[in-house]
Amino acid sequence: MGEVSLETAAYAKIILHAAKYPDSAVTGVLLADASKLKDGAKNQDLDIVDAIPLFHHSHYVSPMGEVALTQIEALASNENRIVAGYYAACENYRDNTVEKCPGQKIAEKIAEYFPSAVFVVVDNMKLSKNLEESALNLYKYTDGKWRLRESNKVTFPTPYTLETVSHLLQKRVQKDLVDFDNYLDDCTQDWTNLGIEKLVASINASNMIDCKDD
Repeated sequence: MGEVSLETAAYAKIILHAAKYPDSAVTGVLLADASKLKDGAKNQDLDIVDAIPLFHHSHYVSPMGEVALTQIEALASNENRIVAGYYAACENYRDNTVEKCPGQKIAEKIAEYFPSAVFVVVDNMKLSKNLEESALNLYKYTDGKWRLRESNKVTFPTPYTLETVSHLLQKRVQKDLVDFDNYLDDCTQDWTNLGIEKLVASINASNMIDCKDD
């Protein structure tokens, strides 16, 4: 399996989604930079540049998933991105494996069309105790099953990713995150979460300036 890197905005949206609904399972899809991929190749390196929060209560309503994926695929195509994976956080604090996650049929469908797809599972215990390390477990679809990757690591190409997300949580930015359940309740809400992306970019820029000054 190729290497998997996660941009700060993508990691932030995953963690903020889980933090906004600590008593519910949450799910979403991962978008990769299509320009760095080879047609038909398997086990490719993935640069996950964005995460789109899907649901916190409509996990098993297939029409909702179809509506969401149609809009997400259109967005991805316009921005030269591809749906390259799925993420989830379980409802139960101690359930941190893919077997306990909702939405596996959607994840399997993604893997059917994109064999290099990954399934990222939020480790709730790490998220609640330690923000200084990644709170994600990484799975690959092999022989009809999602299997934990041996190295089980996601890299962060942007410095201070963990610090940035910790800052967002301290500022309770999770309350501003919009998933598709929120959007379906109120279609004026922005399911792309552009505001959070801009905030992350601003914090990253500030961190880089501070680093240069040091």
